[in-house]
Amino acid sequence: MRITVIGAGEVGRTIAATLADLHEVVVVDCDEQIVEELTYAYDVLAVHGDGRDIETLRKAEIDRANLVIACTDNDDVNTVICATVTMISDAFTVARVRHRTLFETWNDRPDAFGVDFMICTDSLTSEAVFRISGLPAAQEVDTFANGLVRMAAFEIDPESPFVDQTVREIGLDESVTVAAIFRDDELVLPAGETVIQSTDRIVVIGSASGVTNVANRISLSSRSPTDEVVIAGASEIGLRIARLFEEHGYHPRVVEQDPDRARNAAEALPDTTVLKGDPTDAGFLEREHTGDADIVIATLPNDERNLLVSLVARQFGVGETVAIVENIEYTELFETAGVNVTVNPREETAEEIIRFTRLIPTEKIVLLDHDRAEVIEIVVTEESILADREIRDSTASLPDGVIIGAIARTGELVTPRGTTVIRPGDHVILFVDTDALDEVTEVI
Repeated sequence: MRITVIGAGEVGRTIAATLADLHEVVVVDCDEQIVEELTYAYDVLAVHGDGRDIETLRKAEIDRANLVIACTDNDDVNTVICATVTMISDAFTVARVRHRTLFETWNDRPDAFGVDFMICTDSLTSEAVFRISGLPAAQEVDTFANGLVRMAAFEIDPESPFVDQTVREIGLDESVTVAAIFRDDELVLPAGETVIQSTDRIVVIGSASGVTNVANRISLSSRSPTDEVVIAGASEIGLRIARLFEEHGYHPRVVEQDPDRARNAAEALPDTTVLKGDPTDAGFLEREHTGDADIVIATLPNDERNLLVSLVARQFGVGETVAIVENIEYTELFETAGVNVTVNPREETAEEIIRFTRLIPTEKIVLLDHDRAEVIEIVVTEESILADREIRDSTASLPDGVIIGAIARTGELVTPRGTTVIRPGDHVILFVDTDALDEVTEVI
């Protein structure tokens, strides 16, 4: 495909870097220095100019584009870009927006704004945080096949009962597959005799209950609505996370310093206790018994303050901390400092957008370990190499670096085994090493 990406911030750069080897990519940005950097960094055509300007779009040969992605940091600009593109091109348009107002309008009227598909960063981020928060010890969580299949990644600490055990010896539920192990800079596709080591990051795919059991064993605890959940910050993301917890029977606490935000949060969240105070103030948090919390989620609009909240929570003995990190370069710092999980809104957005660019029709895609691997959900067609064959036969035709993690068939979970026959119409969830992605795309 010919893909035009308008806006070369973190989201745009991530999309361009991921797609450059697979597609013809054009990147448009107002910053001349960024355009020059992109020209040398990636195999893309970089165009300097304003994406709202028809002359700039013509310079980018927008009439040849199959897909246009508007992902600047301004919601209104992205919407106008899509409307402008629609006037002069038949390309499919995708707009990234941060806040929910435009998204809700578009969701009610999908023909609004000239946008074919709109992605709301705050909604994606909130849902990602809630999924992770609901599964103790998990660093990444996602669902496939309408929730029938769950994928999760866990880091194995030195005290874990899994350390020095083989994949076979840890005795997971039959419905769960250990799809991969990230070990330092190595990606290991495990067999039954593969030994799990301390600091390994394992990826499991299977039934929701089976993956939950893995989480409970690794963390030696479980998550339930009786847990104390504290959310620092009544931002759009913080409010949405609190609402998701409420919908699942929890009674979270939200700490917000701004009196207007605190009042609005209290009115919007009937089953949430809203505390007016500074969530970075150790004295305030101690008085409010934050140390009793099972999990603290930092959603302030400032990375440094989110790190401070997380560190103070750990100091008080909180078992699990989750933080929103806007600057992806800070992720390693947060993890080194002891924050259990970080969620980057721009990564969540880029991941969702990239799904639209796949040459095979993917139902869902999840990028792992900064795009070292992917978990994808496909619907098997009659022409697929997987159709009407036993898995042991079809996998022999697949490149190295591919694991079939789960199969969903007419609303039922099918555990993949060597003799399992995959049928047309099955939803198959695959773990794929990014290096093998091109070859996989050609055969499935």
